[in-house]
Formats: sequence, structure tokens, C-alpha cells
Amino acid sequence: MEPKPIELEIIGRKIILKMPKNEADIQFIRGIMYARWNKEGFFWEIPHYPGNLEKLKGYFGERLTKISERPVIEVLQKDEPVFLEKNQVLMVRTNKGRLLIFFGFHAGLMKVVKTFPYYQWDTKTKSWSIPYSEQFLEEMKKKIGEMELELIYKEESVPDRVPRKLPMEHPNYRKCPEEYVQKLEERRYSEGTIKAYVPLFEEFINFFSKMAIEDLGEKEVMEFSRFLVNERKVSSSYQNQAINAIKFYFEKVRRGERKYYHVDRPIREKALPEVLSEEEVTKILRVTKNIKHKAILMTIYSAGLRIGELVNLKIKDIDSNRMQIRVEQAKGKKDRYTVLSQKTLEILRRYIKQDRPFEYLFEGQGSRKELPVRYSTTSISSILNKAVKNAGIAKKVTVHTLRHSFATHLLERGTDLRYIQSLLGHESPKTTQIYTHITTKGFDQIKSPLDGLDL
Repeated sequence: MEPKPIELEIIGRKIILKMPKNEADIQFIRGIMYARWNKEGFFWEIPHYPGNLEKLKGYFGERLTKISERPVIEVLQKDEPVFLEKNQVLMVRTNKGRLLIFFGFHAGLMKVVKTFPYYQWDTKTKSWSIPYSEQFLEEMKKKIGEMELELIYKEESVPDRVPRKLPMEHPNYRKCPEEYVQKLEERRYSEGTIKAYVPLFEEFINFFSKMAIEDLGEKEVMEFSRFLVNERKVSSSYQNQAINAIKFYFEKVRRGERKYYHVDRPIREKALPEVLSEEEVTKILRVTKNIKHKAILMTIYSAGLRIGELVNLKIKDIDSNRMQIRVEQAKGKKDRYTVLSQKTLEILRRYIKQDRPFEYLFEGQGSRKELPVRYSTTSISSILNKAVKNAGIAKKVTVHTLRHSFATHLLERGTDLRYIQSLLGHESPKTTQIYTHITTKGFDQIKSPLDGLDL
């Protein structure tokens, strides 16, 4: 009877040993540091450290029937080693809106990665990354295929998050101090900022429910910040806003000196916003039959408005002579003008003739001349969600997606990025540059992309 073969396979930093059961051989293997038995594969895993291969060859000698080496690239993902063949590319879509790309040295693929905006190289994981979008994903797949490389595509699982505790879950829930709200109003913070800051600060003070609010300090800010990241697993923007809400209390309400709290404030992930194609916008507007609802969506998209700017619009802000919309006290307490689409003007005239709003362009239930009521932002979100569903669009679409789509479509039609910055009300051109390349065209040549749709 022939003895069973003993085989060694070198895979990156691992040596795979397959051998028949023999107590003396097992004792020898156990004497090698970090060697372990793989129950699923029925083989021994031994670190490919200097000297280990020679030690195995010397011990088994002529009993070794096969020694092979698989040419692989070792990459690190989630602190776990992953082995790729030289012709393989691993692409991972992260929960933070990025595409991680792992591959061995390949000049052509590196050149392709560097054509995407906000590409990055991570020295720790030895990976490239670009912002995620359906378009970028398809472009990468196409290029990888053209280079005759094998693509392995994965998506990160959604992490388990600890939800925010509701007020009724706290035995003695503490409301935000009245002086906090008064100081926000006194400093003319927007209604949206106040609505965001108050619950964030309440979450902070109720996290330390046994401490007096006056006793909270830097130590508690740091502890709360770590809780948001490690337990709640909130986004970087949520964490940043929470810290700003807390800082407002210490610096403005308590009148403490302005200081930097030594917490791990995250760098904002450079993720691309979701954008609709012109065909998808057309579908959404076509399935929206209610004239008021259609006018709302058309106004947001055609002028690139934020949802808060839309509900604050007044009838007097529509300038049909200059074909402009005046946006008063927008984000940053600044006024600006944006473009008025001819098609939007037409539907607005039909809508106003039908609904006859008193002051605001779009008013909610119970609005009257003596007390006009603005339209609800949640109602607008519901209108859009219903339209997206009816249009058969699978993308994750929010009202802000219409604003992103407006900017992108203007760029695609050749509008200068500087004018788009002005229309959107961006303070810094860097914010607008995410939408892509700079082109040249004058303001008088700008037309809303809505006018180019076949409605």
C-alpha cells in the first residue's frame, strides 16, 4: 500500500500543508508558531515566515510529493487578508458611498482609476477608491473587461446600528433648555438648523441623564462622540452636526471660550450624490397628474431649489419679466436669483389660477389670507416618493436628488460651472466642482434643463 501524499502549497503569506494523520508529524507542526488546523479544508495553515518553508522541507524530506506556489496578491479588507490571482480585481461597494478597488500592479488600470474625481490611495489596505455611482461602477466594469481581467464584485453588509432612544424610552426625559432655543433664535439661525440642533442636544444631555447639564464638559463630549461612531454607527455628517450643536451650547449659551474639542471628528466621505437622468426626470413628471404636485416638482428641478427654499417661496418671488426666481434668506442667510423655466412658468400660472394661494407660492391645508400656511416638506417628499415608484425607478431618490440632477444636466448641456455655482447658491466653487468639468457659457444663454424635456 502506497503512503498517502504530503503536499505543500504556498499562497501569499500562507503555507497550506496536506498530510495523512500521524501523531509525530502533528506534534512537529504544532511546534511551529501560529500553525493551525483548518477544519473546513482539512489542512494545516502555517505562516510563510522566513525559515518556515525550509523547516518543513527539511523535516518531511523525500516524503514531500508536491510543492507548488500560487501567484497571488494579498490584500487587506476589514483587517482580514484576501488572496487574489494576478489577473483578478476585487471591487467592494462600501456603505459610505465609495468603491474600493484591490489589484496588483497594473499601470493601465491605475491610469483608469486616476481619471475619476476624488480617487484615493489607501496605504494601509493597499487599495484604490473612487466615489460610488452606477455610472462609475459600469465604467470600471467595462474597463476591467477590456483589459481581460477577472472582476470580483462585493457589497458591504449594512452594519447593525443602535437606534436613537425615543423620549418615552427615558424614565425622566430632559427637554432642551429654553435658553438654548432662545439663543438660536436670537442669533437668527434658520428654522431647519433649530429643528436639527434641538434633538441632537437633547440626545447628548439625556445620554448623561444622571449628571446636571451644568456639569457636562469636554470629557462627556468626547465620550458621546465615540458612542455615536462605535455604537450608533452614524454618518460623519450626523456626527459633525451633533458636535456643532453641543459646541453651540458651551460657546454661545454658556458664553465659554471658543475651543476645539479633541474628539475624532470625521473627514467627510467624498461620495457622489445620486443623480437622475433626463429621461428619468421626464418619467417622474409625466406620472405626476395632480397639477399642484407637478408644479412643485417642476419648480424644484427646473430651478435647482432646496426643499426648504421651495416652501418659503412667495408668489412675489416669481419674476416672469426677467424669467428669474428670487430665493430669499437661503442657506447661509443669503439671497440669490435662479433661473425660471418657461414650462415651469406656464404650469405655475395654471396652478395659481386653480388654487389661488394667498402669499406663499405653495400653501398647505388651512391656509387663509390672514394666516397663510406654508406647504409641508414631508408632503413634498411623499409626492416625489409616489412618483418615483409609479415611474418604476429603482434609485434611492430624495427631493435633493432633483437639485443634484438640475446641476448635472446643466453641465451636460454646456453651462459654465461658475454660473451653476451662482444658481445653486454655493459659497465655495469646490462644492460645485463635484458635478464635473468646467465649461464656458454666459448667464443670458442659460436655459433650465426642463425646457429641453418632451413633456
